[in-house]
Amino acid sequence: MTPSVPVIDIHVHIQPWRMLKPDVLELWKRYHADFDRLLKLAEAPGEFLKLLDEWGVERAALINYVSPDVMGFTDETNAFVAQYCRAAPDRLLPVGSLHPRYTKDPEAEMAHLVEELGIRIVKIHPPHQLFYPNDYLNGLDALGAIYEKAQEYKIPVMVHTGTSVFPGARVKYGDPLGLDDVAIDFPKLTILMAHGGRPLWTEPAFFLLRRHENVWLDISGIPPQNLLKYFPRFAEIAHKSLFGSDWPGPGVRSIRANVERFLELPLPEETKRAVLYDNAARLWDSLLKL
Repeated sequence: MTPSVPVIDIHVHIQPWRMLKPDVLELWKRYHADFDRLLKLAEAPGEFLKLLDEWGVERAALINYVSPDVMGFTDETNAFVAQYCRAAPDRLLPVGSLHPRYTKDPEAEMAHLVEELGIRIVKIHPPHQLFYPNDYLNGLDALGAIYEKAQEYKIPVMVHTGTSVFPGARVKYGDPLGLDDVAIDFPKLTILMAHGGRPLWTEPAFFLLRRHENVWLDISGIPPQNLLKYFPRFAEIAHKSLFGSDWPGPGVRSIRANVERFLELPLPEETKRAVLYDNAARLWDSLLKL
């Protein structure tokens, strides 16, 4: 069924799954009996684009990040997503990453990501990279340099907030409160708060979204039917909220299923369109001009 409004999914995981550590791979296979299909999709952008067409999704941002310790993903993920998205640069947006603990020259490596590979959003994943999002205040200088260069390049930083079920992940780092420092110290940096701190920290997430103009919400990872339970005053932040599915993450059957659940929410039609498409389209179009 075709959606009643166009859809941009700001949070889809097409990653080099063959890098996964054995215990992480085992968990993925428990969630996905058809894991071999994910492996094939990671090697065939044309097949993934057909799937987007089937689900009625116009564009998708493909999330990749460096997490050798927890997930197994090395910095080769950046070249992977850049190459993958070249199959359809009008529909696929590459999201890449640096790991500040393993980044010797963050300024040069950010230049490589943005200027050479064409990465347009930088992903920070505290529970999988094992630091707080404001740990540049505690000696992790490379993290501050990543934020500074992203601000200079005018590209967003997406930060995972909330829990993670994967082996080795440290949930404490998913507390979004540290983004208060980031928003203050880098006032021109667009911060995409992935998952809205679900399910433990949705109240502080809402506070930060209302306090800081440069903090946006990515609703991926939140079951759409629970969105208004987690954010009962969602109308106050809908203008800075972006639809994301987190597909094929645990519990996400399809992007289309998430869109359908979102469309069932008791929200004005103009709000649904803004979240599903308009807000992301403005951000996306500005990134294509860089």
